[in-house]
Amino acid sequence: MTYLVTGATGSVGRHVVAYLLEAGHRVRALTRDPGRARLPEGVEVVQGDLGRTETLRPALKGVEGVHLIDAADSAYAPLRNGPEIVEAIRKAGVGKVTLLSGWSPGTLEPAVTGSDLAWTYVQPTEFMANALAWAEPVRESGLIEEPFAATKTAMVHEADIGAVIATALTEDGHEGRSYGLTGPELLDVPAKVRILSEAIGREIAFRELTVDEMRERYRAQGVPEEMIEFQIEVFGNVPEGAYQVTPTVEEVTGRPPRTFARWAAEHAAAFTRSA
Repeated sequence: MTYLVTGATGSVGRHVVAYLLEAGHRVRALTRDPGRARLPEGVEVVQGDLGRTETLRPALKGVEGVHLIDAADSAYAPLRNGPEIVEAIRKAGVGKVTLLSGWSPGTLEPAVTGSDLAWTYVQPTEFMANALAWAEPVRESGLIEEPFAATKTAMVHEADIGAVIATALTEDGHEGRSYGLTGPELLDVPAKVRILSEAIGREIAFRELTVDEMRERYRAQGVPEEMIEFQIEVFGNVPEGAYQVTPTVEEVTGRPPRTFARWAAEHAAAFTRSA
């Protein structure tokens, strides 16, 4: 069977591709720039853009299932053509759809979950891969600066997200389900810093930023105001019990979720060498 993977060159999409190939399926990958995809041998790479429905239609021909991401570009802007995407999938006769949630609401999620497609909605908490944003400051100064130090989240490994998506695409019993994914443990920022320190073999310092310092830093980086306020709301006003460890990864895949210590060991080189 052939499966279409959008976002195939991203941190999660690459794992979706790998799991599908490992299971013996054919994979077609949709990307804006096939020349830079660097995907495994055997993957059919096609040019297209989810934000332009006309480029998606040819890629849907002959596929059993499609994995979607709710993002129009690398800045994670929400898609505005959700109903058109769903209609194209329906007309192509695609059997299954998985959707990875985006940063902010767009039109794709309600279009998919409100349709008669055999869909599965995947909503991870904080990605472990987000910690790569600390790689450069750790290499350059050995210091991590973040706000909301006491907020605990159950970060999830991108490989576990990919495994859940590939399972939902290729196995029965996941239709109409929404899966909230977490890792196996709740960690605050100092705990994450300690784990990274152990992985690279040297101590990393930590300083908590104020909210105003956070705003200034993100603005200097060109982060949109709505994204800044979203981050403050998500991590700064957390109701008690909002972040909890869920058993979903193991229930769906049959394997326990990976720890942040494992992720840190896998990515230690990014924190210790020049990029």
